[in-house]
Amino acid sequence: MDLLRTPDERFADLTGLPAPSYVEVDDPDGGTAVRVATYASGPDDGPVVLMLHGEPSWSFLYRDVMATVAAAGARAVAIDLVGFGRSDKPARVADHSYARHVAWTRQAVDALGLRDAVLLGQDWGGLIGLRLVAAQPERWAAVVAANTGLPTGDRDMPEVWWRFRRAVEKAEHLDVGRLVASGCARGLGEAERAAYDAPFPDESYKAGPRAMPLLVPTRPDDPENGRNREAWEALGRYERPFVCAFGDSDPITGAMSPILQRHVPGAAGREHPLIADAGHFLQEDAGAELGRVVADVVASLRAHG
Repeated sequence: MDLLRTPDERFADLTGLPAPSYVEVDDPDGGTAVRVATYASGPDDGPVVLMLHGEPSWSFLYRDVMATVAAAGARAVAIDLVGFGRSDKPARVADHSYARHVAWTRQAVDALGLRDAVLLGQDWGGLIGLRLVAAQPERWAAVVAANTGLPTGDRDMPEVWWRFRRAVEKAEHLDVGRLVASGCARGLGEAERAAYDAPFPDESYKAGPRAMPLLVPTRPDDPENGRNREAWEALGRYERPFVCAFGDSDPITGAMSPILQRHVPGAAGREHPLIADAGHFLQEDAGAELGRVVADVVASLRAHG
């Protein structure tokens, strides 16, 4: 598997995100190890919150959430998915699969030694993160699901998502900053758009963003449907705190919040905030608000710990 690595100078002017550290995960083809970027803020001995981003963003998305969570005394940790941010980028769309991203993220979590962590997953951060929770429920003290779900291909995706997928497939030049901006209800400044473009010096670096829409299970016979159905069944037994924090202006995943609330036992009897004037990328629209939701979950664990 051929890997590309974004030059550090592409990130030189960015502010708000802690300096990266790196762990290595396996190349499933047996080649060079894949470098994965991680970020951490807050006290070393604080309770851990792991934040996983989605398509086509990277951990820059969580900068305000991380600052809020860290200020509340927790350890905020974020991981750039393989192919995104400062992580290495497999050069071909075919190098990416749902199963590989689950395995890569699990290996990164293992390398970081995370236990009893709160998972915060948005978009693909939930598609991947909920698989991790289902496989090792004892590892996760709580879950905050933010504009995400766990599709099995048994229900059609909304038309707005299909338009997004077709746009990514057909784009000669994939404008990542514009895609993120289109998912924000409150707008996105030019500096922030540039930050989302930074990981991708040219089109050769964009196999990850181009691949991810193709990997979402959309048919009953999708190769990952069996694993997602097994994970869905396991989540039906997850009794630790499970909070849905969704934006009120996300046409892609909004319908998933009540489904998750009904299905996961740990969601029963909890407050599930619907954050006002927040789109798909609610971390950009309402980062501090989402951070306070997560901080409240951490505080409740401490109170009952």
